[in-house]
Amino acid sequence: MNWDDVRIFLAVARTGQILAASKRLGLNHATLSRRLTSLEEALKTRLFIRRTNGCELTAEGEVFLASAERMETEMLAAQASLGHTDTAIAGTVRVGAPDGFGVSFLAPRMGRLIERHPELKIQLVPVPRSFSLSLREADIAITLERPDQGRLVSSKLTDYTLGLYASRDYLALQGAPADIDALKAHRRIGYVEDLIFTASLNFSGAVMRSWDAGFEISTAIGQTEAVRSGAGIGILHDYIARQYPELQRILPEVSIRRAYWTTYHETARDLLRVRSVADFLQELVSAERHIFL
Repeated sequence: MNWDDVRIFLAVARTGQILAASKRLGLNHATLSRRLTSLEEALKTRLFIRRTNGCELTAEGEVFLASAERMETEMLAAQASLGHTDTAIAGTVRVGAPDGFGVSFLAPRMGRLIERHPELKIQLVPVPRSFSLSLREADIAITLERPDQGRLVSSKLTDYTLGLYASRDYLALQGAPADIDALKAHRRIGYVEDLIFTASLNFSGAVMRSWDAGFEISTAIGQTEAVRSGAGIGILHDYIARQYPELQRILPEVSIRRAYWTTYHETARDLLRVRSVADFLQELVSAERHIFL
């Protein structure tokens, strides 16, 4: 198998278009298309569905993509060991993160990484659920607990704290609770209980036995917005709530501590682009660790 043909395959897979890939590689459009067909013939399988608006990987193409990226990593490592410095960090890295961390912290900062590595494409998927790293639903997952099963590489990213918050307008109308017991007389905002997929999201259990929220929202950002609107009292991430001067911390003796973990599959350990993103995440958090505690 010709390595140059594999490079062509990777370029088409990443750009989604033969024309865009030919420009990236500096090849004639017809030549690139011919060599891609030659690769498919050598593999005896169809790698792309060619459409008028671009190319889409087939199921076989998706399988070959993983192998091709491993080949690319090995080639880059070989170049580096021989003293070459043109080991570009390129390709797509999908980061799955809890919505609060992904939207409030990562999204405003990930542009710095793209500036550093223009050939890198980041997909940030802020959804409140767990990921299957083995099925490539994400290359890197920010998890709320350290995984104890599977062939995963995991390290603590940071601890973070949560507290009780209400809007200043709400407190002006309803008054501030003097203690935990007084919370029962106030409107409370929390997670949709049957959608809590990990014990680490059960924040209310650390405050009172029955939170019994009148307004349940399945995302941290949604709960923050509800509290900001004056809908009630909520348990919010401190690093998010502190961004809004209209929010006031109440009952400061109530403090809940949790952690974020960076996790990826061990087969991605040697992928330069994945390691670079994981290192960048740690760099970001280390520089601003004070906001999380």
